[in-house]
Order: sequence, then structure tokens, then C-alpha cells
Amino acid sequence: MIGRITGVLIEKDDSFLVIDCGGVGYELEASKTTIESLPTLGGEVSVFTHLTIRDDAHLLYAFSSLQERSLFRSLLKVNGVGTKMALVILSGMDVISFVRCVQTEDSGALSALPGLGKKTAERLIVEMRDKVLNFVGETTPDRERPLGGDAIGSIDDAISGLIALGYKPQNASKYVRQIETKGLTSEGIIREVLRALASR
Repeated sequence: MIGRITGVLIEKDDSFLVIDCGGVGYELEASKTTIESLPTLGGEVSVFTHLTIRDDAHLLYAFSSLQERSLFRSLLKVNGVGTKMALVILSGMDVISFVRCVQTEDSGALSALPGLGKKTAERLIVEMRDKVLNFVGETTPDRERPLGGDAIGSIDDAISGLIALGYKPQNASKYVRQIETKGLTSEGIIREVLRALASR
């Protein structure tokens, strides 16, 4: 399995890039989110990769972060979602935005993506509801346990989860302070914060 490639970026387009690594040019498919994060041609670049082996081709996919690659792999496990649709989703929204859509059950935002209908959007929300916790840094051992004496620890876990999602530490702390956290697990706190942000 090829997990990462580092080299010189020699070509890029809307949906693919080519990296020269030791004289070998690796062609990789990628989301617009990843491509837009790349340096100009001739610069050194390092991307995480996913290899798909088919009867007629070996295809490499590039990702700017481990979170994006993890989400891509999780999307492939959803019934009816292939590599092309997964790239459409990642091109239309970043990991944080996708997590918000799932947590707030915003099927409208998902179905607005090219080629992704309402039924597929609703299926994504149902099947990804528990999986998105992997992208928010959830660390609570028992996710369903109500808060008691460990409330402060769960709040800290929620803040850490928001930071892992890409929010600045000071903003993550502010957002958590703005909601009622009593009786919520860290998962619940994160969900409420994302719901509140999505409604603004």
C-alpha cells in the first residue's frame, strides 16, 4: 500500500495532479479542496494517498490531510458511494463542513452537490452519523455516559475535538461556553456546538 508521496509538483488540473518522485511521475486523482491547497508548479509537495486496484487500472488518490483521506475511506463504505462521488463530496465541502451537515442532518446542503440526490444525502447522514465522531477527536471512553463529576473533563474533550476539526483554541472554548453543557457527553457538546454554528 502506498500511503504517502513526497516530490516535486509538475502538473495539476481541476481533478488530478502529477508528482515527480525520484524521476517517476505519479498521477493522482484529487478533490478540488486538495488541489487548491497545493503550491505552484515546481514546488515540493507531500500528500497522503489511497490506492484502488481494479481489473483495468491501479488508481492513486491524493489528500492534503489524514482527516480528508479517512473521510474518503469512510464514504466508500456507504452503499451507493464510489470513488467519484466521494471526490465530489470532498470537492464541494471540507471535512468540517461535512461533519456539520451530518451532525445537523442538513440533507439539503449535501443534495446540492453535483450528482448527489436527496435519497443519497439522507443515506449518508444515517450511515455516517456515528462515523463522523472519528473526525472530531472524540476521546470519551463511554460516549453515552451522562456527565457527573467528570463534567470538566468532558468539556475539555469537547474543546479538543473542536480544535481537531480545525477551530482555533480560543474560538472552540468560546463556542462551548455559549451552550448549555449540563448532562451532555463530550460528543453531545460537540454536536450542540456544530448545530448552533450551522444555524447562524
